[in-house]
Amino acid sequence: MADADPAGTATSDVSAARARVQHRLDDLVAGHRFEIAVVFPAVGAVLLLASAWGWLPEPLAFHPYLVLSGVLVMRLPLVAGLLPLVDRRAAIALVALVGYAYGIELVGVATGWPYGEFAYLVDLGPMLAGSVPLGLPVFFLPLVVNSYLLVILLFGRHTRRAVVRLPVVAAVVLWMDVVLDPGAVALGFWAYDAGGVYYGVPASNYVGWVLSAAVSVAVLDWGFDRVALHQRLTQCPFLLDDLVSFVILWGAVNLAFLQFVPAVAAAVLGVALLETDRFDFSVLRWNPARR
Repeated sequence: MADADPAGTATSDVSAARARVQHRLDDLVAGHRFEIAVVFPAVGAVLLLASAWGWLPEPLAFHPYLVLSGVLVMRLPLVAGLLPLVDRRAAIALVALVGYAYGIELVGVATGWPYGEFAYLVDLGPMLAGSVPLGLPVFFLPLVVNSYLLVILLFGRHTRRAVVRLPVVAAVVLWMDVVLDPGAVALGFWAYDAGGVYYGVPASNYVGWVLSAAVSVAVLDWGFDRVALHQRLTQCPFLLDDLVSFVILWGAVNLAFLQFVPAVAAAVLGVALLETDRFDFSVLRWNPARR
C-alpha cells in the first residue's frame, strides 16, 4: 500500500480547518445579527457623540482600542460572508487594496493630494508613522465592498457589463463618503485645513474619492468573481449587515449634529437596503444558533 502524499494531506487538513472556521463564523454571525448590525452601531453612535460632547471621562472618550474593537465587531458579517470566496486571486486583490489604502492616505496626510490638506485629530487605534490609523483598511475596504455588493443586488443582470458595473459601484462609494466624511469631521476624527462648504468637507475631498473609488473598484472587480459573489449573496442573508451598521451609525451621528443632507443620504442607503430585502427584525426572534 502506497504512503499518503504528505503535501496532499497537508492541503486537505488546511482546507478542513478553513471550512470549520468558516462554519463557526457563519454560526456566530447568524446567531447574533441584531446585536452586531443594530445594537453595536447604536451604542457606538452614543459613545462617539458622548465623547465629542465631553460627556465621557478622558480614559473612555474616543478610546482608540474601544473604537477599533467596535468597528471590528461590525465588520464580522462582511468577513464571514466573503471568507469562502477568498482564493489566491482575491487575496492578491485585497493585499493590493490594503497597500493602496495606506499609500494614498499617507500621501494625502503628507501632501494634501488628492483629498485636500487634512490631519487626524483622534487616534483611531494604533497610528502608522504617527499619522495614519493602522486599522485604516478596516475602515476603507468595507466602503468599496459594500457598494459593490449593493449594486450587484439592486441592478442584477445589468451589472454583467463592466462598463455599467464599475461606474455605478464607484458612484455608490462616493455616496457613502457623502455620509461618512461630514459625520467624521463633526465628531472631530479629522479636519481639513481650509474647511469646506459641505459641513467642513472641501470639494477636493470628493475629487480625490473619485480617483480612490475608481482604483479600488477596478481592483476588487479583478480579484473577485462577480457570479460567485452573487451566488454567495443569495446564500448568505447577513452579507450586507455591515452596511446596515453603517447606515445606523453615521445616520445617527449626522442627525445628532443636525447635518440633514448626509443624514438623508444615509436614509437613501437604508431604503436601498430595504429594496434588497436583506435585513428584517425577525432576527430578534429565538434562533437555534444562539444556543
